[in-house]
Amino acid sequence: MPSHHQLHVPLRSNPSSSSSFASLSSNSFLSKILLLLTLLPVSLAAIAFVLQWRGGITDPASLLSPPGSHHFPGMADPSPLSPLSHSSSASDCLNLGRTSSPSFPYYHNWKLDYAANIKPKICITTSTSAGLEQILPWMFYHKVIGVTNFFLFVEGKAASPEVSKVLKSIPGVKVVYRTKELEEQQAKSRIWNETWLAGFFYKPCNYELFVKQSLNMEMAIVMARDAGMEWILHLDTDELIHPAGAREYSLRQLLLEVPGNVDMVIFPNYESSVERDDIKEPFSEVSMFKKNYDHLPKDTYFGNYKDSVRGNPNYFLTYGNGKSAARIQDHLRPNGAHRWHNYMKSPNEIKLEEAAVLHYTYAKFSDLTSRRDRCGCKPTKEDVKRCFMLEFDRSVSS
Repeated sequence: MPSHHQLHVPLRSNPSSSSSFASLSSNSFLSKILLLLTLLPVSLAAIAFVLQWRGGITDPASLLSPPGSHHFPGMADPSPLSPLSHSSSASDCLNLGRTSSPSFPYYHNWKLDYAANIKPKICITTSTSAGLEQILPWMFYHKVIGVTNFFLFVEGKAASPEVSKVLKSIPGVKVVYRTKELEEQQAKSRIWNETWLAGFFYKPCNYELFVKQSLNMEMAIVMARDAGMEWILHLDTDELIHPAGAREYSLRQLLLEVPGNVDMVIFPNYESSVERDDIKEPFSEVSMFKKNYDHLPKDTYFGNYKDSVRGNPNYFLTYGNGKSAARIQDHLRPNGAHRWHNYMKSPNEIKLEEAAVLHYTYAKFSDLTSRRDRCGCKPTKEDVKRCFMLEFDRSVSS
């Protein structure tokens, strides 16, 4: 008969088998943990990639910024009545900032100080038909270097509701539409008595634009004075001020150092030299410019002239006389799109030795075709000559 000890032996666990089982269980658990830790980040990365590719992901940086900081620099939180204050998380300005010009991140918590005591107060006026993809980075750049106010005379795409709504929402921006009332008001301007401009009157396209710019500049002077501005510039939206020569890269600092007896500051223009035919964002992709002859040694200019012009009758494809900034004062008037003057005196002017206007000339092929198409002129020698001032424009349009 088996003993009591023998009856209970089979019921007891073998120490070695128990240890082996525990080891297997532990290994299995660790394997599952490692698999989970491997799959989790991969899955999250895949989900993030899909959301970002579809445009549905929120930038984490924007979550850390105060409400409204994703708007254009200096833009206040929209009021409940504002056209921008809708429930969508992406406003019109935000969408443009994220998709159209990544090189100018004007929606990422940029804080620009526009306190009332900042001097001098600088404004820019322009006549434009461009879209937001060109106007916003142009405006943002000039805000960064010290411009506080913009007087925009808009037509075409710039006057469309979706574009002008965004422009008007930016502090310091005044949008002026070309309405019948505006034309009636400008018809009474003393600009029409200027003999120096008479050769441009009642002609189409470029000539008409030149007259409009002068009329708009005249109105902008009044707006600038009412807004308490001290300096005014006229620039196109394909031009950037390059404030070289100041103690800091600032137009405000540059003009602050101008002697008080100077009425006008001239910025020689540099013209872009496009190296590729697939430019999408001229302000960030174009980096080579032909320097103005005012900033070149004479032997360098004349010694390389033939190679530089490449058969063009002029040194530059477009203008070569620069742009200017004028001190706001009594009797100030425009003197064409490039200069200012005074009805009562000859302005005291200086030409800057380092600062310049960067002119992004025909950086994209569409710049050529849009200039040609907006005039409605026929591609004949007679019509082209009637519509365009510059030989290059005439060659492109004929």
